[in-house]
Amino acid sequence: MDLALQGSLFDSLVPGDEPSLRPLDGVRRTELAHGAWIDVLPGWLSGADVLFERLAERVPWRAERRVMYDQTVDVPRLLCFYGEHDRLPDPVLEAARSALTAQYEDELGEQFRTAGLCYYRDGRDSVAWHGDRIGRGRREDTMVAILSVGASRALLLRPRFGGGATLRYQLGHGDLLVMGGSCQRTWEHAVPKTGKPAGPRISIQFRPRGVR
Repeated sequence: MDLALQGSLFDSLVPGDEPSLRPLDGVRRTELAHGAWIDVLPGWLSGADVLFERLAERVPWRAERRVMYDQTVDVPRLLCFYGEHDRLPDPVLEAARSALTAQYEDELGEQFRTAGLCYYRDGRDSVAWHGDRIGRGRREDTMVAILSVGASRALLLRPRFGGGATLRYQLGHGDLLVMGGSCQRTWEHAVPKTGKPAGPRISIQFRPRGVR
């Protein structure tokens, strides 16, 4: 069931204002097992619904097909990737990448460079359990920062090798979640399908060079 985005009553902009970022000093960290951690800041971006509409319209979204279990299947979401030399599709995303670098560069040891965008059109779109282990994320501690706009969807995390509880975060309307430490190697994350009515959501994943 396709649903239009239901805007947040707490995130409306005054006419003429632009989407903007709140300070990152309110971010809260949760230490996980195996040297992993999660930082969360609800509502980091104000005007998130405006940004959602812009990205939905302006980004050159593409559908992909991938081989799974000897079959070629549709990837259940739309995608777009911006490399480190590409201009991002909205100035506030450039500002977000710079702000994340300023906040985390000392700890990360490098800058956030790229941005991958995923468009979850409704509850049938999803991403299976995985870690961002293509490239350096397979063997090195790194960070992935996720900014969510649009409707709220669940992001789940679980220890990669079992033995721990599954964590659940509801992300949307400008929320920020940063996965750091060993998280990409020792934990997995997913956005599951849902049979409940779900509006569209776009996630923007900021990563360092060589991590996918």
